[in-house]
Amino acid sequence: MRTPSHPRPQELELPNVLHALSDPVRLEIVRALDGGSELACSCLGPPVSKSTLSHHLKVLRESGITSTRAEGTQRLVSLRTEDLEACFPGLLGCVLSGLDRQAV
Repeated sequence: MRTPSHPRPQELELPNVLHALSDPVRLEIVRALDGGSELACSCLGPPVSKSTLSHHLKVLRESGITSTRAEGTQRLVSLRTEDLEACFPGLLGCVLSGLDRQAV
């Protein structure tokens, strides 16, 4: 199994992060990972096909929002909260709180 590549913290770019956060499915994935949880790809649960989920996870990983690691045959995904907070203070919290207000 190939190890996924991740951008280094100094390589994170705001346009890439905002693009990744612009899709409702990816926002749902980010919300599921909020709070420091690490979840298997199969547990993320948006109602999309496996190939579509893989695409969304790749966009999130390549933008620097998530980190993916292999454990056995599973891929575990987590938010890169510290890196995002260091580069773009308050951005992730603002986006997630905006989603919470929208849901009410």
